[in-house]
Amino acid sequence: MNKEAISALISKNPALKAAKARLEAMQDGAYCIHRSWGFGQIKSYDEAAQKLLIDFPGKKNHPMDPGFCVKTLEILPENHLLVRNRTEPKKIAALIEDDPAQLVAEGLEAYPNHATSAIDLEITLAQILGPEKFKKWWSAAKKQIAKDPRITTPAKKTELYVLRDTPVSAEDELIEAFTHTRSARRQILVAEKLLSVPGIKNTKSDLNPLLTKLTEQVRGSKQLTPAERLHGAFIRDALADLLGADASALSPTQAELVSNTRDLAGLAEKIPVNFQPEFLELVRSAHPGEYLDCTLALLKVSQGKFTTECINFLIGNEHSEQLAETLKRWLIEQNLRAPVLHWIVKNRHSKKFARLLNDLISPRLLNAVFYAIDYEALQSATTRRIPLAEILSDDTELIPDLLSTADPETARDLANTLMLNQGFEELTKKSLLARFIKLFPNIQSIVASDAESKEEKLLVSRESYDRKRAEYETIVSKKIPENSKAIAAAREHGDLRENSEYKMAKQDQAVLMAQKAQLERDLTRARITEFKDTTAGQVGVGSIVELATKSTGKPVTYTILGAWDSDPERNIIAYKTPLGLALLGKKAGDEASVKIGQSEETYTITKITPYAS
Repeated sequence: MNKEAISALISKNPALKAAKARLEAMQDGAYCIHRSWGFGQIKSYDEAAQKLLIDFPGKKNHPMDPGFCVKTLEILPENHLLVRNRTEPKKIAALIEDDPAQLVAEGLEAYPNHATSAIDLEITLAQILGPEKFKKWWSAAKKQIAKDPRITTPAKKTELYVLRDTPVSAEDELIEAFTHTRSARRQILVAEKLLSVPGIKNTKSDLNPLLTKLTEQVRGSKQLTPAERLHGAFIRDALADLLGADASALSPTQAELVSNTRDLAGLAEKIPVNFQPEFLELVRSAHPGEYLDCTLALLKVSQGKFTTECINFLIGNEHSEQLAETLKRWLIEQNLRAPVLHWIVKNRHSKKFARLLNDLISPRLLNAVFYAIDYEALQSATTRRIPLAEILSDDTELIPDLLSTADPETARDLANTLMLNQGFEELTKKSLLARFIKLFPNIQSIVASDAESKEEKLLVSRESYDRKRAEYETIVSKKIPENSKAIAAAREHGDLRENSEYKMAKQDQAVLMAQKAQLERDLTRARITEFKDTTAGQVGVGSIVELATKSTGKPVTYTILGAWDSDPERNIIAYKTPLGLALLGKKAGDEASVKIGQSEETYTITKITPYAS
């Protein structure tokens, strides 16, 4: 637009006078970005219609009112990355491929004060690379950018990337970041990064204040969880060693933090993976007379890499025999949890562990694997991966190994257990069953009767199981014998065709036998649980769920327990109820809908708490 056109617009709409500079920037050929239409280029100005004609992706010569564009359109400088991607595509492509840090540095030069938010920078780069390519590229590029002394990288997306006037080393940048944050958690993480910088050059005068602050945070910060406090003590002591200070004189010591906690398993679950070996050594020093039992207890509830760390620790401290005996006992007691089972089957042929695990490789172990898979499937009620199920499917030698000592009857029982398992899709079940049939051909008959054997397992509490069992015993040992006596007594009254007492007693018999049969089926399907595997991450069997009713916003709390634990007056529902099934697998913030009569009620999950904690 020329000066005359701008003057005409302002004359028509005096409010545009304050935006005169923005209007003057709307020249033919200028590149721009629109709030709704995205990146574009001004092609010309139609004076008769008083409209800018702009090319946007998929829309050429789109007419727009300059007065409206003042608030919705931003004119980009020539050195903006979006513009340069259009005017210098080969150079931008080379920077993307070879020097991401230089690309970002040049990109920051286009912004006032050479700074922009992480969100804005990522949006710009994603437009240049395309969403699919950007994600993988940016993951690698950020590591290079973080090492560039010219660029300040933000801790959060709402903070800024800044191109410094004077380059700063990664070491100085981390010291600066430590000094300028008040968060105890952030200071611990920054100090950990600082320790990983090769050949730290700063003097004691630079680093001693960091050690002092870390010591204060570990001792008294209320922001830190026990696991974060212990992690902070690890970092504090590593920094003290670097500075030649006596780490054992710093309070509280790592051993004191471990000895003072009542929940070693909870602590182990949350400490960083790279500190797990040190944590086990701390357990030994904090509990010298009990560390074997403590480590075995940690192994029992361990997950992921910590399972391996516990086992290596026990073997390294010459407790292989105790470990082997404990694993056997857990197998007999049905106390082997999924992560430990996964480790056993994965390492059964390794030279290091084969002798330790040899006696465990049995049909009993396969039964434990099936139960663990079934339990996890019932707990999550989602399609998320179950590692044990995956290894059982992928490792074609696993089932033959576990069945090597099985007799035909045991193998058949296990095959039936497989067909009832909730953790496998039907095609996978058939594939696994084929491995059974190869070893025991008579199991082929299970395929024919598959439709009759698909009753799903029921998760139940010990209390509800005992109630059902007591009900069954009452029917078998009391009610049925009493009914038999009533039938015998009624027979003595003569003609059975006209004997109403006999007919009523026979009707009672039919009801009792049906109840007995149903209870037998239910008790066979029951799997007793203490609801200890539920987490706060998603709703499972054993979750306390706080909900907000969408129609009214009224809060309500339900406890989701076993199939026989419903107690509506206490807001305890079984996981098999419509609401229970709708909530399983959901996370905080998710919605769940349930039909109530002819209407449908929608709930929003606001909080999830484990029932057994």
